[in-house]
Amino acid sequence: MPELQPLAEQYLRHLSVVRNCSTHTLSAYKREIAKFAQFLEKPLSEATPQDVTVFISNLRHKDLSTKSIQRNLSAIRSFYTYLVDQEVISTNPASIAKSPKVKRRLPKVLDTDQAARLLDFQPTNAKEKRDKAIIELLYGSGLRLMEVVGLSIQDIELQSGFVTVLGKGNKTRQVPLGRLCITALRDWLLEHPAPTAGAALFPSKNGGPISPRTIQKRVKDIAVMQLGDNSLHPHMLRHSYATHMLESSGDLRGIQELLGHNDISTTQIYTHLDFQHLANVYDQAHPRAKTKRDAD
Repeated sequence: MPELQPLAEQYLRHLSVVRNCSTHTLSAYKREIAKFAQFLEKPLSEATPQDVTVFISNLRHKDLSTKSIQRNLSAIRSFYTYLVDQEVISTNPASIAKSPKVKRRLPKVLDTDQAARLLDFQPTNAKEKRDKAIIELLYGSGLRLMEVVGLSIQDIELQSGFVTVLGKGNKTRQVPLGRLCITALRDWLLEHPAPTAGAALFPSKNGGPISPRTIQKRVKDIAVMQLGDNSLHPHMLRHSYATHMLESSGDLRGIQELLGHNDISTTQIYTHLDFQHLANVYDQAHPRAKTKRDAD
């Protein structure tokens, strides 16, 4: 990768220090901006809207996926927004560039009966008690996989029924714990009391936090045992949580807060799932829907 120009390095420091972006995000932005700088062959501050349009067009001809092209343009646009804010340039050359639209696929979810069957098992040993507590947090509280991995004993407040979660961008939020989740956590902590309040809630053999791969494997194993299906993964449980909450409450803003989404548009994917559910109910129950199906 070519050496980045000083303005790009300055922007990446801003992302790291001010916006507290993850190393993964920083690496992605660095890669995309360096790619554009190499294409440009002149100072980044001299880019024109035509330069950005031609760059995006070249990416299209390289058969890059729609998502990759969008990621490139997003990084470039964000970089130039920063330069405008810093008064290095007066207008953003990437503001009018268009990328292809991604057809958003709806995430797969469990229905409520499947979710109930998944958790309808009695743990017989410490490992199974740990697994049940983890799955209750993934489905019962909608936590991300890495949020579960990062939990310590002090993050769990069983008496008040809340868990304090460190989410994306190092943002902290409190999420309610369901009655069955509290029971599962109590059972696990009785089996495996922690040495200190700061110890990992779900430790590995060496005392550090459990690995994400271990959780993924155990979720899959239990899904095979309970549902006869090996396609379940932790994020599907989060999707199921959000979908079932929306079906019951209709409170999109509240669900946004519980999930830790910065933007309501991220949460709105679940409105499509909810509408899909309602459409299925209509198709199965309404006499006019039945008439149409019979006619087909």
